[in-house]
Amino acid sequence: MLYYLFEYLEQQFQFPGASLFGFLTFRAAMAVILSLLISTIYGKRIITFLRKKQVGETIRDLGLEGQVEKAGTPTMGGLIIILATLLPVVLIAKLENIYIILLIITTLWMGTIGFIDDYIKKFKNDKQGLKGKFKVLGQVGLGLIVGLTLYFHDDVTIKEELPEQVQRQLLAENPNIPEAQLFDVAEKSTKTTIPFVKNNEFDYSSLITWISPDLESYAWIIFVLVSIVIVTAVSNGANLTDGIDGLAAGTSAIVVLTLGIFAWVSGNIIFSKYLNIMYIPQVEEITIYIAAFVGALVGFLWYNAYPAQVFMGDTGSLTIGGIIAVIAIAVRKEWLIPVLCGIFLAENLSVMMQVSYFKYTKKKYGEGRRIFKMSPLHHHYQKSGYHESKIVTRFWIVGILLAIISIVTLKIR
Repeated sequence: MLYYLFEYLEQQFQFPGASLFGFLTFRAAMAVILSLLISTIYGKRIITFLRKKQVGETIRDLGLEGQVEKAGTPTMGGLIIILATLLPVVLIAKLENIYIILLIITTLWMGTIGFIDDYIKKFKNDKQGLKGKFKVLGQVGLGLIVGLTLYFHDDVTIKEELPEQVQRQLLAENPNIPEAQLFDVAEKSTKTTIPFVKNNEFDYSSLITWISPDLESYAWIIFVLVSIVIVTAVSNGANLTDGIDGLAAGTSAIVVLTLGIFAWVSGNIIFSKYLNIMYIPQVEEITIYIAAFVGALVGFLWYNAYPAQVFMGDTGSLTIGGIIAVIAIAVRKEWLIPVLCGIFLAENLSVMMQVSYFKYTKKKYGEGRRIFKMSPLHHHYQKSGYHESKIVTRFWIVGILLAIISIVTLKIR
């Protein structure tokens, strides 16, 4: 809203300073500051409100050090993250941008599913919360919305560079030709990016057009299925990672900040040409959303760092995973998720391996055996005697390393 107000003031009255809102970097900085202020100042009030409503965490006795002391700590703290993200976005972002609209829908959609889950646990005294099938149904529904929107919406396009020979000819005719004229017209595409390979663009349509070129019109089915898998996997991974103080919020902030870099360079025609990456018009506006989201996560850490004053609950963890997945798909970096979201992947795999091996050995030997002392993975280290603050710090370090590896894929192929 402020964006439109200052745009009007600039156009009609040349109001001093109003032109600053035309710069993406300025609006991103404002989004970070606002979200930090909202999450830190009003976060305390939300925590007090949750405590008054007795929305405290019920702790199962898993024999972990410091576990009993956490009983009664307010949960549903994901509301802080959601509010601190959406308010700056509504004020500062271009609300007609399809990527911003999609991310707002994602936040509200996954936030609602998580809130219902937490509500059932706390107020219906059902420790299982929302049944797994309904969670998955909600995740699949969001993946369906995301996939269909990104495929069929007219504003979701890419621009590819003209052939090198054509570029040389244009530059010979006019050495000062604008960068934009060295790109072809915007077109809809099912292309994405595969990391660590030289020719790193991959078209989902190729998965079926090898059978017959006529099947290209059905490529949207492949794209939608991939979107569903990504949304479901990442949101579940974030949910499993939320097990000890500061782990999910900290690692997610690292992941989202990295995706912000990808969104910024992918939406900038000069950087995308220099880095030889896919140019995606209008996707740079996601940077505003990411800035607000990072600020909200860091502000939430103020209260969630050890010893936590509040837990995010499924309200926060499912929302975080959903947002990360949608941003990755939008900037065509979904195949980078196993690297960038390596912490989430490890947490997911540890649970899958533990459960599968336990069932297999129970069937074969009559007694279930375990690979880890406890899953998800962070609980294994707790059982091994590591303090949770040390585990969190080391997971953050690994997350930063994975983020750096992800960023260098822009040039190293």
